[in-house]
Amino acid sequence: MINDFMKKIGVIILIGLISGPALAAGNISKGKKVFNKCKACHSLVEGKRKMGPSLYGIFDKKAGTTKKFRFSSAMKNSGIVWNSETLSRYLASPKTFMPGNKMPFSGIKNQTKRDDLIAYLKKFTK
Repeated sequence: MINDFMKKIGVIILIGLISGPALAAGNISKGKKVFNKCKACHSLVEGKRKMGPSLYGIFDKKAGTTKKFRFSSAMKNSGIVWNSETLSRYLASPKTFMPGNKMPFSGIKNQTKRDDLIAYLKKFTK
């Protein structure tokens, strides 16, 4: 009986290790503070662009397709669809993730801050 219990615990731990990063949820209120680094160039309002495109509706959207914004060839031809994973990788180091893109931003190295920002964007870009 104890052996069966230990097997079940092992499976639960293994599932947690495998799915943990995919299930990471950020803190929306902390994400709002992280967005302060973005808001000088990006809006969350549909159609309102600044130096960068509006981030409204970014999730599940193909990169480089926002109308009335001139994207780099690298962005337009990347084939990337924005989701939590691709945004996190891009935001960690935009120039490394997508060489040739125009965003003049060095990135957000801290994974927790990126998770918080992405949670904020998920809520306020719909």
